[in-house]
Amino acid sequence: MTLKLIAVAALVLTLPLSAQQPVADRLRGAAPEVVQAVETALAQATERGLPGEPLVQKAIEGTAKSAPPERIVAAINALLERLGVASRALRESGVESPDGASVEAGAFALSAGLGEGDVVSLARAGARSHAVEVTLRVAGTLAAIGVPAAQVLQLVNQALEEGPASGRLAALPGQVQAAVARGAPPAAAAQGLARAAENRANRPDPPRRPPRPEHPTHP
Repeated sequence: MTLKLIAVAALVLTLPLSAQQPVADRLRGAAPEVVQAVETALAQATERGLPGEPLVQKAIEGTAKSAPPERIVAAINALLERLGVASRALRESGVESPDGASVEAGAFALSAGLGEGDVVSLARAGARSHAVEVTLRVAGTLAAIGVPAAQVLQLVNQALEEGPASGRLAALPGQVQAAVARGAPPAAAAQGLARAAENRANRPDPPRRPPRPEHPTHP
């Protein structure tokens, strides 16, 4: 067996079982035009270096909801376009070889209402902390909740400045949702969190305590 065949075999063995199944088998129950649309979209995604699994999942989701085939096909094509825009934005941000998870997260952020320029800015900020995927997922979730784009960028950047170890970034959507549940509009909830982050940033560091004097030891 040649090295090339060995590499291909190893790649197939590492793929999830579902990804190794024929598309028609995975889309059992879907309309023929949906299966054809997915196969065409997958071929284009492969050619463009885009993740294909989200396209299959979109078709499965639409079929499970008994959506009309034409709507599912339109959704698949729209998702393929968003994946392409997300990949382009990631490369523009400085990510030379975007991984599939980050591209999918960027497409999610776009679907939530953020723009391509927002994805570029967010990916650039997230790359400094090696957290591009998480940054885009959190930003997309905030936008989906109803936080305006400008405030999304402000909150995410503030959380990244505090450092990934602080846990601030991952906590943002839950904090906004909690405030919304108490009756605050999403924009007001985001404004309150941004103000709290500014207060933390401007808070003076506590004075350092002088070292305790060493007590001489007595024999």
